Amino acid sequence: MAGNAVLRARMADLGLTQDELADRMNSALLEITGRPGDVSARTVRNLLSGATRRPIGRTRAALERVFGCPSTELGFVPSASALPPEDPVLRRSFITTAAGAMAAGVPGITPRRSAGMSDVIRLRDGMAALTALDQSRGGHVALESTALARAAEAVRLQQKAVSQTVRQRLLSVAAHYMSTAAWSCVDARQLDRARTHLNEALHMAGMAQDSAAQLRVWNSTAMLAQQRHEFGESLAASQAAQSTAAARRDPLFSSLAHARTAISHASRGDRNPALCSLGHAENALAKADLDVPRAPWIGFYGPAELAAIAAIVHELLDQPAYAEAASHRALASLPGDLRRNRSMAIVRLGSAQLHQGEAEQACATTSAVFGLMADNPLPGRLRTMIGDFHRSLFTVAPSAQVARQWADRYRTEWSTA
Repeated sequence: MAGNAVLRARMADLGLTQDELADRMNSALLEITGRPGDVSARTVRNLLSGATRRPIGRTRAALERVFGCPSTELGFVPSASALPPEDPVLRRSFITTAAGAMAAGVPGITPRRSAGMSDVIRLRDGMAALTALDQSRGGHVALESTALARAAEAVRLQQKAVSQTVRQRLLSVAAHYMSTAAWSCVDARQLDRARTHLNEALHMAGMAQDSAAQLRVWNSTAMLAQQRHEFGESLAASQAAQSTAAARRDPLFSSLAHARTAISHASRGDRNPALCSLGHAENALAKADLDVPRAPWIGFYGPAELAAIAAIVHELLDQPAYAEAASHRALASLPGDLRRNRSMAIVRLGSAQLHQGEAEQACATTSAVFGLMADNPLPGRLRTMIGDFHRSLFTVAPSAQVARQWADRYRTEWSTA
């Protein structure tokens, strides 16, 4: 037999297994008749295989209640009668319930509002646009608000009649959108809001049993702690990212977690552990298949981003020549559409040049950021980096004419952008 492809597709849309559909049908019969149903997985297999082409009585009523449509729209042959001969008591119970509903002006079978895999896919498809917006413009209020709204929608949907599989996937989507909102706050330096969003994202990722979402949250938590100068917490968060199943399964995720750990060690002045973690990140990245499709949020990470992170590590370890070389490697391979990331690499390059006594070159390098980000306000994290460069410039070369010229030209621009 060809089987019932329509029913199979509707089950897939709701993310239902055969056992889960049987459970849902039994719950529907309990609502309709007041008595538990006795639908089994075998009943569902017969419906799917085509062995049962014309479901009748309780089976038909349960199917129509679960899917919210007539059985003919589920690929079945129209039934000649509404109910089969069956136990008189159960038959009277069913008829009484249906008649009562009709007398009240309510259809005997009402559609059940539910959510399915189509909702999951729709929400997932929206992530790519937000990721691209972040990579181009950086964190800002509109990005945060949109991500929060979509996270809230995913949470609302999983509270409807859904299978366990769909519920977990919706929670996973919610966790990723909440992580996007948190990251937007980290980049905009709205640190208290970022912590609140990350706590919620971690809770959702745990309920979804999504280790990639958990790794993402720990990665952002490490960056948030870094901004707060809470270096012990940053190290703990980056090591938590390393321990996730996602990091164990995928060398790319492992590389990111080790790279973040390298920054945490370097911030604490632990030179050897920092360089060791950086080496682990490089080795893991060499094993990663970069052509494997992954979630949009991890698209920023690869050889260019690892080189940018290496520049941070060397800068923290007071190795400006190594930091300059790593920054050049990053800029040589960072895609042009990652404007925020390129801008940050440019500032790090300028800082490395400055700390090698090349004040004029450093100012020329750093000034390129304003042209690159001309169309949008500077994200808070980038403004802070330029402010650090400005202060270092007047520490290293306080009397240099180029320092005064740079300050006169850009002080207002970077501080108010």
